[in-house]
Amino acid sequence: MEIDDNRIKHIIKSLSSYLHGKDKPLRLSLISFLSRGHLLIEDLPGLGKTTLAIGIAKSLGLTFGRIQCTSDLLPTDITGLSIYNKSTGEFEFHPGPIFNNIVLCDEINRATPKTQSALLEAMGEKQVTIEGKTYKLPRLFSVIATQNPVEQFGTFPLPESQLDRFTMKISIGYPSRDAEKEILKVGSRREEIYNIVPVMNKEEVVQLQAGIENNTYISDKILDYTLAVIDATRGNGYLASGLSTRGALTLINTAKANAYFHGRDFVIPEDVKELSEYTIPHRVLFKEEYETLDKKEIIKSLIEKIPTPA
Repeated sequence: MEIDDNRIKHIIKSLSSYLHGKDKPLRLSLISFLSRGHLLIEDLPGLGKTTLAIGIAKSLGLTFGRIQCTSDLLPTDITGLSIYNKSTGEFEFHPGPIFNNIVLCDEINRATPKTQSALLEAMGEKQVTIEGKTYKLPRLFSVIATQNPVEQFGTFPLPESQLDRFTMKISIGYPSRDAEKEILKVGSRREEIYNIVPVMNKEEVVQLQAGIENNTYISDKILDYTLAVIDATRGNGYLASGLSTRGALTLINTAKANAYFHGRDFVIPEDVKELSEYTIPHRVLFKEEYETLDKKEIIKSLIEKIPTPA
């Protein structure tokens, strides 16, 4: 595969002017998307989560939909519904916001579990079933969900089955003092981001995703190393349950995308290791007595003990 990451660099540089000092969250978000995954962002309101989602969609020339989750949101507000047309005498399906390439589910943990479950089929199967009929979602489809810290009032914790469908869980965090000073100088630029010129088009994005998946070499040694990481999560004293097979596939897919971002067409152990704190902690179950510990640090220390192949 010919490595041409100039356009990716251009996207990150362009969006950095809207998200000062947030190159790393931008890079992680693009890795998640290019490995055909869904992204969960946990952070306080007002730190740029929505700007990031809009910016990625617009830069890649994709359609964008937004769902603002509240406790009275209904599943049909996400999927759409059929409405009777008096003139034709027939019911017509009106698709909901889920029928977009990139869908922002803002504050997902404010929706009730019943409504959250409406997203499961969409995220897992890339289709929705409404009134007994199944509708396919767009070929390029990814959910970027944001959640408020669970300590906040009016939140519902996401079930493990739903968390396992998110490729990565990241945070954006507060900007640095210098970055925030720049933001205060120019004010909010949210409206401008809707008008940015796409760096790629939809077909190019499809080809790039396929190229990363099919043309990035991963050796048996790297597969064995990845299996050792997976085994370590399944037999560890800190964890009640380890990575699922879906989680194992995520390690491989994101490692391939990470290799691409580093300008390689082959995977090395660091591609798995570098992303482990974003791909593993949210999809394994820690024993109750360790719930208050730093989960990322536990996972990192667990992986450090695994010998790296030569």
